[in-house]
Amino acid sequence: MNRTENMEIIEPDSRIADLVGLLYMLNYVFKSKTDLFELEKEMEVDLDDLMPIVYTASSLSFIGTDQGDIWITESGKKFIGSGPKVRKEMLKSVVKDFEPFATALKMKEFQLEEIKEELEKNGIQKYNSPSGYHNLEVTLIEWGVYSGLIRKTEDGFVAAS
Repeated sequence: MNRTENMEIIEPDSRIADLVGLLYMLNYVFKSKTDLFELEKEMEVDLDDLMPIVYTASSLSFIGTDQGDIWITESGKKFIGSGPKVRKEMLKSVVKDFEPFATALKMKEFQLEEIKEELEKNGIQKYNSPSGYHNLEVTLIEWGVYSGLIRKTEDGFVAAS
């Protein structure tokens, strides 16, 4: 058993803008709860494009899902009702336990190639594809830099102190 078997991963195709859009729709358009297919129709997006952010938002405990129903949680309501500073703090407190950030924090300072190699050593294959480096870099910047968990430097990335 490797240490990442139960480790949650931020979906490479999920973006913070998608998270905000999803939570906004659930909270304000659907008044907290709807059917996944109604949400897909209202957001005018294919289900395949919607699922990465649904998985991520659910893992972050911002939404709940069950048998095709989807709803916003209290944590999700707090996130969508807050300004940028609180949103960043909320993200920082939860994504630190998700990959690739748990590995990034252990490494403290790294280049893209180094963290990709370390993730693969730990059994995480999400970035083992032709677009793997790009997806990893976008995830690190989109979620890690935005939340203040890591910083981008000339040489790579550094975990925030």
